[in-house]
Amino acid sequence: MKAVAAKPSGVKPGGPAETGTQPAATAGPTLTAGPTGTTGPAGTAGPGRAAEAGTAESGGQNSPAALPGLPSTLNSRARTLAGAVQRRCAELVAMESPTGDVPRLNLLAEELTAGFRATGAQVRRESGVAGDHLVLEWAGQEENLPHVLVVGHHDTVWPVGTLADWPVQEADGLLSGPGILDMKAGLALLEGAFALLADLGQRPHRPVRLVVVADEEVGSPDGRRLVERQLPGAAAVLGLEPPHPDGRVKTARRGSTRVLLTVTGREAHAGNDAGQGTSAVDELVDQLVAVRGLVGQPGTELNAGRISGGSRANVVAGRAEAELGLRFATAEAQSRTLDTLAQLTALRPGARVRTEVLSSRPAWPERTGDPLLRHVRSLAAVLGQQLDGAPAGGAGDTNLAGARGLPTLDGLGAVGAGSHARGERIEIAQLAPRIALLAALLAVPLPRLRDRP
Repeated sequence: MKAVAAKPSGVKPGGPAETGTQPAATAGPTLTAGPTGTTGPAGTAGPGRAAEAGTAESGGQNSPAALPGLPSTLNSRARTLAGAVQRRCAELVAMESPTGDVPRLNLLAEELTAGFRATGAQVRRESGVAGDHLVLEWAGQEENLPHVLVVGHHDTVWPVGTLADWPVQEADGLLSGPGILDMKAGLALLEGAFALLADLGQRPHRPVRLVVVADEEVGSPDGRRLVERQLPGAAAVLGLEPPHPDGRVKTARRGSTRVLLTVTGREAHAGNDAGQGTSAVDELVDQLVAVRGLVGQPGTELNAGRISGGSRANVVAGRAEAELGLRFATAEAQSRTLDTLAQLTALRPGARVRTEVLSSRPAWPERTGDPLLRHVRSLAAVLGQQLDGAPAGGAGDTNLAGARGLPTLDGLGAVGAGSHARGERIEIAQLAPRIALLAALLAVPLPRLRDRP
């Protein structure tokens, strides 16, 4: 096993991506999707237009086509770029960025800004209480079309100093490090996909917007406003979170809410005047037992993630609190449980109980006959990949889009395992296939994903 040294530099393939300029859309082969296995240049009334009208796929019978040899070109370019993307993963992981550490998050935002600008992005930084968020835009070949929205984040769950005893390491075809899977590798892959297109003289087929938030790991309490601002008019929403460990993308997510349960008691000497006090810790323990029973219903899961309270062993505790993580299969379960928590009352005289929602994401239900999944599956097949999708237990910013009924897929980041755990890792061999898939997804016209009114 070897540790990987990293110096931030960005993904730098040869050709146009080196200069940070965005070449004209006609400078190279154009990716389009058509129902008959043929293609035509973007902007003409050929198969690319047919795909836009929704005829690129019919029940999965027709797969997106490409100019002869183009899939192999994408794959070979992606393999060439994979080494640079791997180094980029290590560079980003080497810049520790735990949620709430504003200076470090802002330094990483600067690095991401430089990397994405080199692929032709226009970047706007949005300040927030948790650190700077990023909103990036790439021009499309068809500027009049609705945009594709990509969502990601640059905060991690790992505290500063984790790298001291767990540096970025490569072994047995895996690259590990704190935050590499969730989700710095996803950001590096997207940077690589745009670099690949620039290297081919291409732009995305339609405008692309990317929102990178600084507080996703705590539910995006501030960053969600930026995601929601970009949702109106979006043709599709894509998430850079890691896929399922077997590579399947995520087609639905449970709702997720963080609740702070605060108990106020009355302090007193634990030996001389215990009867004059009201223990906030005892009240909190009893409340947690009661809450576990109240929320133990189908479609709801509870995790008491953090508990604190009291000051000394000889003082009756005057304050205690618990941060609860709740997950919901349906919007109905979410609403019912939060209403129950909001009505909690103290179980003993002299105590007060308060509940506060810290962040909340709505449940994103699975879509029957998901046309976006069919499209991505077809693109993968053209590239020689097998890809499928399945619902996921965790929540993310794609919940905000999926819950509104927008065509949404998540899990387009790096393939690996161990999110939020020691040993978090990505599969190096899967970097090139993901770069090629993301590049194709950006460049190939979308089929019709929603019924027209």
